[in-house]
Amino acid sequence: MFYQFNHIIAHLVPEGTPGVLIPLMVMIESVRIIIRPLTLAVRLAANIIAGHLLLSLIGGQAYNISKRCVIFLILGLRILIILECAVACIQAYVFIILQLSK
Repeated sequence: MFYQFNHIIAHLVPEGTPGVLIPLMVMIESVRIIIRPLTLAVRLAANIIAGHLLLSLIGGQAYNISKRCVIFLILGLRILIILECAVACIQAYVFIILQLSK
């Protein structure tokens, strides 16, 4: 917001907006700009928590199953960890792209 202040101010009111709606549009767009980092942070935190929760819930079942099934559980957990790394990379990409967009 600090680095692109002029760019953001220029886009508060879409072209062709009636004069009566300009104050309302400025307020709506200002709120959108302020809330965007918060919504991105909530999205990122929810994805991180969901992945960790899934890993801990599945990993906690090792005590309740037979030793033969533990091998499959460990294999499944490794696959989930790889998936979580991929999700983290995608989330980082989306986070950066959304921060750099209008």
